[in-house]
Amino acid sequence: MITVQSISKYDKNQASVITIGTFDGVHIGHRLILERLINDARVNNRVAVVLTFFPHPRMVLQKDTDLKLLNTIEEKKQILDELGIDYLIIQPFTKTFSRLSATAFVRDVLVNSLHTKKVIIGYDHRFGRNRNANINDLIAFGNALDFEVEEIPAQEIEAVAVSSTKIRNALLQGDIATANSYLGYDYMLSGKVVKGKGLGKQLGFPTANLLIEESYKLIPKNGVYVVRSNFKGRTVYGMMNIGFNPTVAGEEHSIEIHFFDVEEDLYGQFIQVSIMEWIREEQKFSSLDELKEQLSRDKATARKVILG
Repeated sequence: MITVQSISKYDKNQASVITIGTFDGVHIGHRLILERLINDARVNNRVAVVLTFFPHPRMVLQKDTDLKLLNTIEEKKQILDELGIDYLIIQPFTKTFSRLSATAFVRDVLVNSLHTKKVIIGYDHRFGRNRNANINDLIAFGNALDFEVEEIPAQEIEAVAVSSTKIRNALLQGDIATANSYLGYDYMLSGKVVKGKGLGKQLGFPTANLLIEESYKLIPKNGVYVVRSNFKGRTVYGMMNIGFNPTVAGEEHSIEIHFFDVEEDLYGQFIQVSIMEWIREEQKFSSLDELKEQLSRDKATARKVILG
């Protein structure tokens, strides 16, 4: 997949089939659209193009929003690449861009810049300044400017019964099983390993402290989780604590991962973990010995999850 950082930098002079949206999470509902897009591109010798926006439009148009997203841009690129998309266009979303009329968007962007021959979208798609154009307008533009419009019916999308909002809510409740079933993959966290206080090492459970620089990334509910990652071509497992380390009066929110069977120093490395299952709430113990005993129980629980 080729990633293009704005519409103006797209220079592929070939007929395209395109879909438009934020696609936060790239969940199983989104995949109905994306699979249709890829199949059409392959059958008709077109390129499959996803046009997305960053920052999320709500972050620009609603300054007080505390919206958290399921994917960082890099994670979204990774997922779309694995699905088989040809081009991902990440259009910087600004107030100026938001004022582009529906006519200008269709004529100048879809037809003249992206060479669109077909647009595939979910039901109730709206576009243009103030989102004042709908599917019927898009079909009329298509008839006038020689491109098809395919709308995924509401029944098909609703049959999946999934939305990015439902996934966010599940993650904030620690309901990883529901979130992962809606996503179609295990929820991921990506970041750099930074220095911690070294307490885990003292307890016999050394941890990699994960720093996620993207402040908009949704962090699941505080607690202990089973996780999976990849190092040097091999799959490794571990357990992760999200929270404040109340046993030692921690004041900073942290994400700490104890990997099983990994000896190497991970400081400074960029890692990605996939969250497999929730184990328990974060809790305060009366002593470090009690905490250590609980960590041993957590490890045993995690290994049972890993073995299935």
